[in-house]
Amino acid sequence: MRRAILPGSFDPPTLGHINIIERAAALFDELHVIVADNIAKKSLFSPEERIELIRSSIPHASNIVYAVHSGLTVDYARNNGISVMIRGVRGAGDFSYELEMAMTNKQLFPELEVLFMPTDSRYFLIRSSQIKELAAFGADFSSMVTEPVLKAMKEKFPK
Repeated sequence: MRRAILPGSFDPPTLGHINIIERAAALFDELHVIVADNIAKKSLFSPEERIELIRSSIPHASNIVYAVHSGLTVDYARNNGISVMIRGVRGAGDFSYELEMAMTNKQLFPELEVLFMPTDSRYFLIRSSQIKELAAFGADFSSMVTEPVLKAMKEKFPK
């Protein structure tokens, strides 16, 4: 069975995230989408809410396993027998950061292969932080998120 892990904070999940998740899920028999639970980071949504937002945005995907993880991603991968990690990249800045992280992860778990997946060009400029800012100011961000995420964001930022 070909299995991969795709970690992220997904706060909130964007169409770029959904694009990468769907494409990765099509390549593997099982894709573990890992939501980072970083207590040092102030998140808009709880890890469980983020999982539900992704799940409701991709209801047709039956080969996705969702989990919250607060430790090192390589530990989750090792403990679950997963040797492929997918990382979405938008541009050179993302790639530079992700390459350094991949090298660190490779030192910690030499059997881990990291695959970089560029986002679809339609989602190149979308960032979760940007969506939160747009929502806080009441701007239209509906073209950047799925309907479940739009609804949840409007509940967090009522006009």
